[in-house]
Amino acid sequence: MQYTLKKSLGQHFLHDENMCRKIVAQLALKPGMQLLEIGPGGGAITKYLLELQALEYKAIEIDEEKVEYLKKMYPAIENKVIHQDILKAEAPFQGNFSIIGNFPYNISSPILFKVLDWEPEVDEVIGMFQKEVALRIASKPGSKVYGILSVLMQAFFKVEYLFDVHENCFTPPPKVKSGVIKLSNQGNPYAIDNKRKFINLVKAAFNQRRKTLRNALKGTLQAEALADPIMDKRAEQLSVADFVALHKQYQ
Repeated sequence: MQYTLKKSLGQHFLHDENMCRKIVAQLALKPGMQLLEIGPGGGAITKYLLELQALEYKAIEIDEEKVEYLKKMYPAIENKVIHQDILKAEAPFQGNFSIIGNFPYNISSPILFKVLDWEPEVDEVIGMFQKEVALRIASKPGSKVYGILSVLMQAFFKVEYLFDVHENCFTPPPKVKSGVIKLSNQGNPYAIDNKRKFINLVKAAFNQRRKTLRNALKGTLQAEALADPIMDKRAEQLSVADFVALHKQYQ
């Protein structure tokens, strides 16, 4: 049975078996763990995930054709694949779970915001992204690519850039480089009590990243906050801890 690639869904399928095994090997397996695969597509890593013992596996796939293909090719996935848009999905498990996926590059940022929504229950994420996005998530203050995703993901997760994935590992080969990262939940290490407000602060700071924070945050913070000397800086100069301090003091 064949399937078609849908450009509208950003589909590029892994075919390199060694790379598939390498990605699956990054999971911190433990007895009884719950695992969600996002966007299994043609089942490149799915077949290896289904072989793992002592875990409960589910997959979310938006493309009906791929859902039918997976069920025919891998009968063990019956009742484990959810035909739904990940961005509209409820958490697939009760209690904590891990996430793995070759994420569709055209919605990788929204998927990360979904992970943030689920963060209290998400132990770890092994994800393949466009390399540029993966490096951005892992980047440090002062870097040109340090931005919203860097701060938000690092506020809750330890971020590790694991390895590159060559274009020739895919069908069709994407025009961009790819990279795999690992996000390990740190248990809200900064004790952020209002995630929504914190996200809004970080977004506002970076939405006008060439301006000083005083100008960028004019509509977000009160005059007292804008008088703080840190407001002379630009968003990319602030560490995650700096953003948390601003949030706690002024929001």
